[in-house]
Amino acid sequence: MKIKRKAAMMVLLFAVMFLLSASVTSAQEEIETDENSSNKSLVILGCALAIGIAGIASAIGLALAGSSAIAVTAEKPDLFGKLLVLQVLPMTQSVYGLLTAILLMMGAGLLGGGSATIVTPLMGTGAVWIGLAVGLTGISAINQGMVASSSISAVGRNPDVAARGIIFTVMPETIAIFGLLVGILLMTGLGLL
Repeated sequence: MKIKRKAAMMVLLFAVMFLLSASVTSAQEEIETDENSSNKSLVILGCALAIGIAGIASAIGLALAGSSAIAVTAEKPDLFGKLLVLQVLPMTQSVYGLLTAILLMMGAGLLGGGSATIVTPLMGTGAVWIGLAVGLTGISAINQGMVASSSISAVGRNPDVAARGIIFTVMPETIAIFGLLVGILLMTGLGLL
């Protein structure tokens, strides 16, 4: 129940941050004459959403799995290698957020010296939604941490089930993979890749 409350608070916090950023961006657009700069600031917001939401969710998932891994390792130190694999799986969602942020920055010319890249308003707005899609699907890391925690406990009782535990733990990650795939397809369609 605490995890659901934390996840809800996290989503609420990011929604407030998104609205505040949108307000700031709108105010900047009235002041700035350079539309390209304001569109690039939307790309930066998309990057922040992708890595921020997915990163927080991964940290929660890692904590859930890690607490179980510590408990089992204390009693059976020889299982460390098998437990480590299960424990790190919820981190992959933050990798997807990082990859999305890097691709968005490259597409907008913010990374790699392409400062002359023109970012249209559609690209800027699209980058925000891409970041949000990848970030929100990255929340699956919390559920993946729960499954990893149970798998770790099962391996502690019977080390022969480690491979099955990995398979069960990877399943919630498919949601994040779908989010990353949609993000890449949208970047391609918007001309950011």
